[in-house]
Amino acid sequence: MLKTTANKITLLRIVLIPVFLLLCYTGHTNWAFVVYIIACLSDFADGYIARHYHQITDWGKFMDPLADKMLVLSAMCFFVECHTMPGWVVAVVLFREFAVSGLRLVAVEQGRVIAAAWSGKIKTASTMVALGLMLLFGGYRVVNIICWVVILVTTVWSGIEYFMKNLDVFRNAD
Repeated sequence: MLKTTANKITLLRIVLIPVFLLLCYTGHTNWAFVVYIIACLSDFADGYIARHYHQITDWGKFMDPLADKMLVLSAMCFFVECHTMPGWVVAVVLFREFAVSGLRLVAVEQGRVIAAAWSGKIKTASTMVALGLMLLFGGYRVVNIICWVVILVTTVWSGIEYFMKNLDVFRNAD
């Protein structure tokens, strides 16, 4: 499980989430931003290390995207609680995540694996950047709104792409 450097970095990202939230809720937003950036950069680092040094594992394939979702959704929930993001934005993101996960489960039953699409990677990166900007400039409503739009557009776009490229999964379902 944790024999590879890539998996250790993924685990570090998961451990940083409660640290990030603790700093957010105690008003240490500058430090929260630093921890958030480290966690986001760890996503790119573990992926690079896993591919470049042939450290791809089943644990990493499962936990890396899960760690991303945990980090992003934790930040979004904090912003909802602070009234800097409406709850319906988080609901759209959650709907997409559950829908794509459901699609992948149906595909697995057919012996097929749906790999991460570039649109999903762009969605993750855009969301991470937008949330980071909200941490830095969240006092400016216009920044928040622009960030919500970026998150929503990339989320909906990537969700539609996953389904359009994999419609045959439903045609072949029992």
